[in-house]
Amino acid sequence: MTNQMYPCLWFDGQAKAAADHYCSIFKNSSITAENPIVVTFELNGNKFMGLNGGPKYTFTPATSFVIECQTQEEIDYYWEKLGAGGRYDQCGWLDDKFGVSWQVVPSVLHELMADPDRAPRVMGAFMKMSKFDIQTLMDA
Repeated sequence: MTNQMYPCLWFDGQAKAAADHYCSIFKNSSITAENPIVVTFELNGNKFMGLNGGPKYTFTPATSFVIECQTQEEIDYYWEKLGAGGRYDQCGWLDDKFGVSWQVVPSVLHELMADPDRAPRVMGAFMKMSKFDIQTLMDA
């Protein structure tokens, strides 16, 4: 027996608006079911559930969604689209206009940080960044 796991995001009446917003940003995405309380949707093949649960709970950066990007163009795209109307932070983190936290990171970061000689320089470079700049990391 396989038990599918997926996140449930608690919204204060904005689950459908959030699902529409995310589906407009991520390719191969769609709303799969909806009713006044719950909307389920897929982003790049990953299932999510949005719940109109009311104001009791809010999002924090303690939980975030990581988007690994191959190119600077991808980083720029997700940074702009997800951050619009939200809040940008340090080291590739942002909160979107619904309060959900995202990390927009270059996929090469894992490789750069695995090199013990290079890792301190790379970390020093990205600690000064808000949005990641791949070339600056590569040059560190």
